[in-house]
Amino acid sequence: MPSRSDDLYRESLELTPGGVSSPVRAFRPHPLFMESGEGCMIRDAEGRTYVDMCMAYGPLITGHACDRVLRAATERISKGTVFGAPSEPELKLIKRLCRDVPSMDMVRLAVSGTEATMHALRLARGFTGKNGVVKVEGGFHGAHDAVLVRAGSGSSEGVPGSAGVPADAVRNTHLTEYNDTEMLSSLLESRDDIACVIMEPVLGNVGVVPPVKGYLQDVRRITEENGVLLIFDEVITGCRLSAGGAQKVFGVTPDLTTMAKVIGGGFPIGAFGGRRDIMEHVAPSGPVYAAGTFSGNPVSASAGLAQIEVMSEDGNYGRIDRNAEELASRMSDSLADRGARGCVQRAGSMLSVFFGRDSVTNGSEAQGADRTMFGRMFEHMLDEGVYLPPSALETWFVSTAHDGDSIDKVASEFDAFLCKVRV
Repeated sequence: MPSRSDDLYRESLELTPGGVSSPVRAFRPHPLFMESGEGCMIRDAEGRTYVDMCMAYGPLITGHACDRVLRAATERISKGTVFGAPSEPELKLIKRLCRDVPSMDMVRLAVSGTEATMHALRLARGFTGKNGVVKVEGGFHGAHDAVLVRAGSGSSEGVPGSAGVPADAVRNTHLTEYNDTEMLSSLLESRDDIACVIMEPVLGNVGVVPPVKGYLQDVRRITEENGVLLIFDEVITGCRLSAGGAQKVFGVTPDLTTMAKVIGGGFPIGAFGGRRDIMEHVAPSGPVYAAGTFSGNPVSASAGLAQIEVMSEDGNYGRIDRNAEELASRMSDSLADRGARGCVQRAGSMLSVFFGRDSVTNGSEAQGADRTMFGRMFEHMLDEGVYLPPSALETWFVSTAHDGDSIDKVASEFDAFLCKVRV
């Protein structure tokens, strides 16, 4: 008998491409339609509940329907939702980011991570007068043309990563491998047209790939020596690895930073910020255009600030990191005990499993993981009440709402899956 999700999916297929509003939500036989969420649990249209390890791909660091975040948003909504003018919640969030994030002397708010990275790249080009951009293979910086790039035939040659992206749109975009300073140094030394390097300090869109010791420090040194701006895309890691993001954890300060997800408390938001002399090139102070009707939305700003304040209290960062560490450790032990080849990688409260790999140090290696095995695990976990990101190359997230029971549930079901495939 067809389920409610079956019916909803069939209707959606007629009205929106693939039946989803973002391709990462699609999986076979069909995506689940979610009805509600509370804490670390979500409920689908059939009323089934799941431990949520996707957490909307990262924004919900305090869990679904966090009381303080909801209260802040509700109070703000009662006063109006958008004005097309500055508001105090917007200013308060900007002040908090400038206080906590080492690179941010000034901040401009936007509506999404895609917008934030698009504006940051335009700003880097406008400030330097150069057109070249370097990104890391496997890094994701939103769905705009300049960064929808995949590796071409040359060592740093990029080609369009999507239909509809003209070759001319990416002819100034070059690729390097994560954790490979020699490749980056050679690329920058061979060209004089590079405006910036944009990178996730911890890769999070091919699963979790942390930097090897000293890598980020070397990237900072190499970019400075070559007169190239360094942009940290902290859309995922910003206010997640710490209040000051990954740059605070690793002690490396970029020239510009982009953020989103956590800083919106579950509402749409984006931000880019950095050195004052660079940011003053943004209109209306300077010639680099960046604008948006919903930029600085007071509801998003209020919810985001409330979530940041919750995370800064009572050792919450340490607690979610310890829970993630326990889960990663138990999953790694299961892989070893059951004789399954794979590795679990973690950075703070972010983790992922790569089947068929002993370790992963860059995007190319991540893309070589066993996705068939992941797909089988995803189906098992879903059947047993654990909701994961459907893709093998996405990150699992731990929130303050995940407790010992939920961590035990995920670890136990992962072990049960390995036992099942071993037979």
